[in-house]
Amino acid sequence: MIIEVNVEDCYGFADADNLPENQPSGEIAAQTWENWFSVWLENQQADVPEAPGYEVSLRLTADADIQALNAQYRQQDRSTDVLAFAALEVDCPQREEMQSSEPLYLGDIIISIDTAKRQAQQQGHSLKTELAWLASHGFLHLLGWDHPDEESLTQMLDRQETLLRAIGLEIQTA
Repeated sequence: MIIEVNVEDCYGFADADNLPENQPSGEIAAQTWENWFSVWLENQQADVPEAPGYEVSLRLTADADIQALNAQYRQQDRSTDVLAFAALEVDCPQREEMQSSEPLYLGDIIISIDTAKRQAQQQGHSLKTELAWLASHGFLHLLGWDHPDEESLTQMLDRQETLLRAIGLEIQTA
């Protein structure tokens, strides 16, 4: 499966793939994002409408920006770690020409680097791992996953762990 990931780095931080382990910040290379989303897409094939290709927009930003978006679209005037805006509605039938278009747009994921840094430090893992965790969470939302209750949240977190293992990362959960 082919997926195009359009990365908008509003935060402007250096390349994490080339940083020493002890340096707390860094950007994931665009190719790495595409590799991750490709693996996740194959892993979640049952949740994705058939199409010749797929597209996701990923925005890396600061707390102030994500707080403004959270207030505008979710009426919650506070920052958060990740927002996801799905382009496909689960219960909405898709027109054939939309499904056969190249690529099928899945939606937008917005991640706050400020919050990701804090959470990575609190959890005791790298920023790269935290960004993958948050991106996988947003990606599942784009595919129709949600967590309105504890049971569905547990299922979603388990799936996120599976997606991280599929790209060679592990996250320690309590």
